[in-house]
Amino acid sequence: MAINRQKKEELVAQYKNLIANSSAIVFTHYQGTKVAQLRSLRNRLSETNSTCSVVKNTLLRRALTESGRTPPDALLSGANAVVFCGEDIARSVTALKGWIKEAKALEITGALLENSVLDSKGAELLSDLPTKDQTRALLLGVLSAPARQLVQMLAAPGSSLVRVVNAHAEKQSEAA
Repeated sequence: MAINRQKKEELVAQYKNLIANSSAIVFTHYQGTKVAQLRSLRNRLSETNSTCSVVKNTLLRRALTESGRTPPDALLSGANAVVFCGEDIARSVTALKGWIKEAKALEITGALLENSVLDSKGAELLSDLPTKDQTRALLLGVLSAPARQLVQMLAAPGSSLVRVVNAHAEKQSEAA
């Protein structure tokens, strides 16, 4: 079905907006997937601030180029549904993989992370990245460790003195 020039320009603008707001783009082949299944996937991905769109490859290629990203020519063929991941890549890809496992419908073909093109295995490994909350907790632990060690070091002489005085007091009370 042919679409007019105005509709193509609208789609390119829409793709550029999605690209600008996504931290990663995951490509999938959706052939054989029912509309109800895609709706279910979109609902699942909306919980992770991600969007799934069935795309026109030539228009997505143009949008990627205009956005300053290198179009992954190997991934821009066939029936593509693209997941534009939100801030938390790991959560988005984990949700996608979970849905694929349940529905047995899509196949991940690759991903685009900034200008790095990942194959299907690399794209699936994105789910192994720590989530945003895990990264924050890890960073907080790293930042607070030196302060905790400093407090322990400063408190050590005082606590040693208290133990010596306590032992001496117990010795005196036993002797009496």
